[in-house]
Amino acid sequence: MNFRAPVAVTGLGCLCAAGNTLGECTETLFTGRRSPSPPGRFSTTHPVSYPVFEVPDAALSESAGEEAGLLRTSRLALAAAREAVADAGWSSADLGALRVGVCVGTTVGSAMNNEEFYRQYREGGRPEMTPIERFLLSNPAAAISRAYTLNGPCQTVVNACASGTDAIGLAASWIRAGLCDLAIAGGADELCRVTYNGFISLMIADTEPVRPFDSTRRGLNLGEGAAMLILESEALRRQKKGRARAFVLGYGSACDAYHLTAPSPEGTGLRRAIEEALETSGVAAAEIAFVNAHGTGTPDNDRVESRVLCDALPQVPFFSTKGYTGHTLGAAGAIESALTVACLERREIPASVGFSLPDPDLPGRPTEIAVAIRGRVALSESLAFGGNNAVIIFGSGDNS
Repeated sequence: MNFRAPVAVTGLGCLCAAGNTLGECTETLFTGRRSPSPPGRFSTTHPVSYPVFEVPDAALSESAGEEAGLLRTSRLALAAAREAVADAGWSSADLGALRVGVCVGTTVGSAMNNEEFYRQYREGGRPEMTPIERFLLSNPAAAISRAYTLNGPCQTVVNACASGTDAIGLAASWIRAGLCDLAIAGGADELCRVTYNGFISLMIADTEPVRPFDSTRRGLNLGEGAAMLILESEALRRQKKGRARAFVLGYGSACDAYHLTAPSPEGTGLRRAIEEALETSGVAAAEIAFVNAHGTGTPDNDRVESRVLCDALPQVPFFSTKGYTGHTLGAAGAIESALTVACLERREIPASVGFSLPDPDLPGRPTEIAVAIRGRVALSESLAFGGNNAVIIFGSGDNS
């Protein structure tokens, strides 16, 4: 297997609070407008409301048949997959004749939304099994594979907030190894009461709109959504004579195992992941045009990430998109990958919304205005609980 062979990205799909399509999401990044609000799909007894970034139910209203019975994470994944498949110019019949793999990252993954079932069970009742049947049908990778009648490798990756980035890196390795001709790869995650309460209990959620890298940052806002990338082998792309929107050039993954939730103060794992991604891509640090940072708005994450970026990629502009999307957990790396490609195509990166007051403890600051870019290579990174770090490097496509 040639670990350095570029893998073509021929289609993209994305939906989150910033928009119902990748085009809508990209335009939102350059408007400065965002609209976090209290949760609308569940309630809690917290005396203080914490804003979240929800996907409107209307974005999923066309579900029918088996899809209508799936849990929300899988429906988000399918919506993003449909956009990506159409963007790449494929039909369901086309995909059925190819070796197509599916790799989807998630964390919540619909697993925590059956509270009523477990409550009844613990109280000695005999609840209906419908919620469990829905859960068993709602593995997001399997749901996509069934929807398109695919026969390639199928895997759901659960590695905290690095899941979406890891899924794309893994799927690219399938293409390089010849395990499939095409892969649908990305991430999906939904908002639910359990994760909402969990992040509040960890005291890393903010009661105001998130402010990544800002001196006044106090934590994250949760979000939900999905993004999918269509990855194709070079042989398939030549046969189809299709265009590439971008190329996956490199991928790195490293765990520093410092703490269950906090990153290593030295950023040990993130540094290794960046080094591995650069090595496998054959790209020099100086060639990176910009970084789509993890940028959660939590004090520790932003401090470590800023220091590592200024050391490993000095003078490279960086920004966080979480001020528009919220932290979408297992979907975050995939959504940010799709937006990274969109920014490469646009030749411009947005301001890091929410940032206004530099932190004297951070060596660098994110973009404060939209900036035109000259390079053809960009990096997207994810820092996750458990010290898990994942980095992916994209190169501009055929027509960029």
